[in-house]
Amino acid sequence: MSTKVSDHVLRRLRAWGVEQVFGCPGDGVEGLLAAWGRAADGPRFVRARDEEAAAFEAVGHAVLGGRLGVCVAGSGPGAVRLLDGLYGAEPDGVPVLAIVGRPPRDATHRQEADPHALFGDRSPEFVETVTAPEQLPGVLDRAIREAYARRAPAVVVLPGEVQEREGGTPADEFAAVPSDPGPDGRTAVPSEESLRRAAEILDSGDKVAILVGRGAADARSEVERIAGLLGAGIAKDPLGKDVVGDELPYVTGVIGPLGTRPSYELTRDCDTLLTIGSSFADPEFLPDPGKARGVRIGVDPLPAGTHGPHEVDLVGDAGETLRRLIPMIRGEERGREWPDTVRDNVRHWHDVLERRARLSADPINPEHVARALDPLLPPDVLVVSDPGPVASWYARHVTMRSGMRGALCGTPGSAGGAVPYAIGAKFAHPDRPVIALAGSASMRRNGLAELITAARYQDRWADRRLVVAVWNGGDPEEATGETHAGDGAPASPPPRQLPDGRYAEFARSLGLTGVRVEDPDAVEAAWRTAWAADGPAVVEFLTDPTVPPVPPHATWEQVEATAASVLRGDAGAVAELGHGFRAKIQEFLPDREPNRETDPETDRETK
Repeated sequence: MSTKVSDHVLRRLRAWGVEQVFGCPGDGVEGLLAAWGRAADGPRFVRARDEEAAAFEAVGHAVLGGRLGVCVAGSGPGAVRLLDGLYGAEPDGVPVLAIVGRPPRDATHRQEADPHALFGDRSPEFVETVTAPEQLPGVLDRAIREAYARRAPAVVVLPGEVQEREGGTPADEFAAVPSDPGPDGRTAVPSEESLRRAAEILDSGDKVAILVGRGAADARSEVERIAGLLGAGIAKDPLGKDVVGDELPYVTGVIGPLGTRPSYELTRDCDTLLTIGSSFADPEFLPDPGKARGVRIGVDPLPAGTHGPHEVDLVGDAGETLRRLIPMIRGEERGREWPDTVRDNVRHWHDVLERRARLSADPINPEHVARALDPLLPPDVLVVSDPGPVASWYARHVTMRSGMRGALCGTPGSAGGAVPYAIGAKFAHPDRPVIALAGSASMRRNGLAELITAARYQDRWADRRLVVAVWNGGDPEEATGETHAGDGAPASPPPRQLPDGRYAEFARSLGLTGVRVEDPDAVEAAWRTAWAADGPAVVEFLTDPTVPPVPPHATWEQVEATAASVLRGDAGAVAELGHGFRAKIQEFLPDREPNRETDPETDRETK
C-alpha cells in the first residue's frame, strides 16, 4: 500500500511523542481520518462531540500533562468552533498544535473561512498552509517548535488534496527524531549583574511578598527556600494554585477577585514584591505605585499586561534563576512581626471560610459543597475548575497538597471548558483520579455532550475515576454574581428561567454514576459515593444562586452599594445582600479555640 501525506503526518506526531489527538470529523480532514484507520490508532484519535470541546481537551492535556496538546478540525464552521477552545492556550502558557483541514480547491464551499485571518489573533506568529507535500516536514516541525517556544497555539492548515497525495514526501525527510525542546524551548538565564541587583532589592525589604504563577511550576523547592530566607509570604495567581502547597503556614492562597483576603493583605502591605513566573496584572491586588520595590523572574521578557513595582526583570527559567539567586541572598535575621502577621492572617481566614461554609442557604450553601469536598480529595488528584463563581470556591476551599495538581480552565472567561479539560487531563494521566468543578452554564455548553466522550473512553484509563461536580444554581446568569457582590451593580435578570437541568439523570442514562443532592446533610455522602464509583460519576448539588463569592477586598461601602441596588428594584438582590452581609461579617468574629468541639448541624444553621 502506498504511503500518503496524511500517513506522514501521524508518523511525525508519533516521533514528537504525541500519544493522542483530540478532534472531530469534518469537511477537509477525510484524508487524516483515513490515515488513522490505517495507523491502528497511533497516535490515538479521541473523538470529541464538538470542535470547541476538542480544543479545550487539547489545552487541558497540555496544562496538566506538561506536553504538547494536539487537536484537529475541519474547515469553515468546524475551524470557527475550534477557535474558542484555543483562546485560553496562550494566556495559560501551554503549547498546542491545531491541524485544520481545507476542502479541495475545485469544490464549492460557501462556508469556507480564511484560516490565516481566523487564527491570526490567537497565533500571530505561526499560521501556515501546506500547499505541496515537500513542505510538510519543515512546516510541521516548525509549528511544534514554535508552540513549545512561545507556549502558545500554532496552526497548520492541510488542504484535502495534499493529504491524499501519494509518494510526494521522501521518507528520509522524516527519518530524524526531533530533539526535545524542553518545557518552553528556552534555557536562558539572567546576567550576574542583574542577579546581584535583584538580591540587593530583596535583602533591603522588611515585608517581602512572593507572587507565583504557572511559570514557577518546576521550581517549588526553590520558591520555598527563598521564602524562608526572606521571611516572605507566598500568594499564587489563579493559574499557579498548585505551584506550592496550601499546607504551608505562610502560603496565603490565590490572589485576585476570586482569591483570599490574606493574599490581598500580603501584597497591599508589603514593601517588596518578588514575582515568579506570573503575568498577573490586576492593579487592585498589587502594591500602589511608589509603595514597594520589586523583582520579576520569568522566561518572557515582555509579558503581556504585567503591572507591578518591577525594578529588575530576571529573564530566564524560574528554577535555574532562583538557584543562582539564592546564594546571593544574605538571609540575615529579620524581625518576626511580618511573618507572624502573615501566618495570623492565614489562620483567621481559614476560620472565616469554615464559618461561611456553615451558614444556611436555600437549599444548599455552595461553599459548604466545596468545604466538604476538600478533605475527601485523593492525594494524587487532578482538579479542574470552571471560571465564574465555582472558581472562587475552588480557589478558596480546595487545599492544594503535595502530589495534587490543579487548573483553572478558560482563562479569558470562556465557559464550557471544565469537563473537556478534565478529559484531556485524564488522557495525560490515565492512572490518576480527576475531578471537574463545573457550574450549570459549563454543563449546558459542553459538559453534557462530553459526558458521552467520557463514557466512550473510560476503559482506556487505568484509574477510571472521573468525577464531574455540578453546582446547579439554576441561574443562567452565573457570571454576574462576582461583579454584583463586589461593586453593587445590579445583576441583569434573565429573560426567562431555564428548565431545571437534570445532570445526574443524564449521566445515569449513559450508564454512569449519577447523584443529585438537594439536602445539605447529604453532601458528604454524595462525595463519597462519587469517589467510590468505578468509572465516571456526576454529582449534582442544588445550590443557592444568591450566595455571592464576596471579593476579598470588598468593603462595607460596597456592601452598602449592593443595598442601594435593592432600592432600585434589583430582582434577587435582597437574598444576595443578606448572604453577602453574613459572609462579610464572619471576617470580624473572633476565631474559634484551636481544639473547640462544635456541632456541625448547629453551626450550619448559624444566622
